[in-house]
Formats: sequence, structure tokens, C-alpha cells
Amino acid sequence: MIENEDTHYKSIGYILWIFGFMGSHRFYYGRPITGTIYFFTLGIFFIGWIIDLFLIPGMDKEADHQYSAGNKDYNVSWILLTFLGMFGVHRFYLGKWVTGLIWFFTGGLFLLGYLYDYWTLNEQIDEVNNAV
Repeated sequence: MIENEDTHYKSIGYILWIFGFMGSHRFYYGRPITGTIYFFTLGIFFIGWIIDLFLIPGMDKEADHQYSAGNKDYNVSWILLTFLGMFGVHRFYLGKWVTGLIWFFTGGLFLLGYLYDYWTLNEQIDEVNNAV
């Protein structure tokens, strides 16, 4: 494990914050419960979303300490999930060929797989990076 490596970027966090009223930046920083709450409440009626503009540096720092850097980049994985997730490209990137093919042929398990991956992608990357 590489200590204090910048695993998550503030720039990506702020880009996702633009759509943060849907919870995307919270999922990115490893906060799936509040990400889900934001998704269903439009960022707690936009109030939490505005407050998060100032909280992102702290969330970024916590994520950098919580997750391990390694061969697989968190930012690349999140970009692949966000834009090509329905085709399983993020799973192929992580070396998960079987589930990548399932995602490819089922549209991300009929889009339910998206929610699962939003909840667990950081842990999936961390597991791959910590594998010997």
C-alpha cells in the first residue's frame, strides 16, 4: 500500500459535484449512503449540494487516506463507470472479465448493476490494488 497517495482528485470531485444533486460526488468519495440520500432528495433539496461545494476538499482528503493506490486508478475507473458502465468497460479495466461480459450483454444487469457498482466501486478498486 502506498501511503498518502492522491487516489481521488478534487477536480473530478468538483466535476461530479456539478451533478451532485444526484449524489455522484458522494459515491465517488466512498459515501454511498449519503449518495443514495442525495439521489432521492436532489441533494437534500439542493441545500446539502451547495454545502458540499465547501466539503469536497475534506472528503477528498479522507478518500485519499481510506483507499490504497496501486495499478488501477480510481479516477479512470469512475470515469469508465460513469460514461461506459452499461458496457462493462470499468469491469474489464479491473480485470473482471466474466462480469464485464455480463454487463456488456445485459446493459449493466438491466441497470441495477450500476447501483451496485456505485456503492462498491471504490472497494472493488481497493481490493484489486491490494491483491498480491
